[in-house]
Amino acid sequence: MDLEIRQELFGESPEQADPAAGRLASIDALRGFDMFWIVGGYYIFAGLHKAMDVPATAFIKKQLTHVEWEGFVFEDLIMPLFLFIVGVVMPFSLNKRQERGHSKLRLYVHIIFRTIVLFVLGMVAAGNLLAFDLSKLRLYNNTLQSIAAGYLIAAVIMLNLRISRQVVVTAALLILFWALMMFVPIPEHGAGVLEQDANLAQYIDKVILGRFDDGLNYTWILSSITFAATVMLGVLAGHLLRSDKKEGAKVVLLMAAGLGCLVLGSLWADWPVGFGKLAPVTFPMIKRLWTSSFTLFAGGLSFVLLALFYLVIDVWGLKKWAFGLVVIGANAIFIYMATHLFSFRHISDPFVNGLDLFVGPWKELIHPLAAFVVIWLIMCYMYRKKTFIKI
Repeated sequence: MDLEIRQELFGESPEQADPAAGRLASIDALRGFDMFWIVGGYYIFAGLHKAMDVPATAFIKKQLTHVEWEGFVFEDLIMPLFLFIVGVVMPFSLNKRQERGHSKLRLYVHIIFRTIVLFVLGMVAAGNLLAFDLSKLRLYNNTLQSIAAGYLIAAVIMLNLRISRQVVVTAALLILFWALMMFVPIPEHGAGVLEQDANLAQYIDKVILGRFDDGLNYTWILSSITFAATVMLGVLAGHLLRSDKKEGAKVVLLMAAGLGCLVLGSLWADWPVGFGKLAPVTFPMIKRLWTSSFTLFAGGLSFVLLALFYLVIDVWGLKKWAFGLVVIGANAIFIYMATHLFSFRHISDPFVNGLDLFVGPWKELIHPLAAFVVIWLIMCYMYRKKTFIKI
């Protein structure tokens, strides 16, 4: 199939479609690491805790359970890391298209097409689109839709501003979201309210989405501002990886950016120390609102992880250990949709049910682990056959 047709239909980055372009294995590995927790990691470690029930496994399980409102645990990193990686790839894919002479109009057509497809897939995955029942339809309530919104805004920024101004606009997005949330009043509550059932972002969702709102305390429309900021942090990391700087300098700068974001996010949230709760300066880390402090903190961890994966895999050349992750990361959208449309949790039961009489409480680990192995084998087969389904 023609290279450009494959790119348009399957969203292949030039590095994937053309191996000679030098694809960074660390990006696919990090994406696979992220997807592992989405498709099976939680159930595996929850099963391990049920089998062992010791303080160490209890701690891990707590880290894999979202905080109710304010705070941060490892599970809260999974979604922003997904958006961050989308941003990392953008300088490789969009800049390569520009270098091949694609007009800005053609680029915008591609961007809008990809945004629409991601948004519709999000409605399929979590918006009950396939129920064909308007009373159940939810318009905007899914990770893929947050990616669509963040990608669209970030692409416009990236195509129209040089890198230094992209940094400024990213900071402006974070400040804008904070200012709106803290200074724009909502009926019956006033300004600066960040409660689960009362905040500006939730109010806007209810007004605009109406009966198509999911009724939960996750917010989407206004939070698209900080979704875009998360993607832009990834874009800035991608610019750095694509630059002609030495590999060691790239690692140092990625790590420095990560530590800087972690510090700024912690200070802004007054967690663990910060501005001494000088409202309205303090802006708590709340994933369900995707607050600016949360964006910075999660982005900081994403920078650090990218630096480590890049150092080990692409600089030191230690790639074999990451093959299992690369297999998942190479088909991330496919496995995300598959696990939302079909139940894989019991796909391996015919192979392991007979062990239940002999393994005692360890069956709680064996079943999700076996199910993940089946999923991984499907991904491995697709990888070996060079079947990459992307948007």
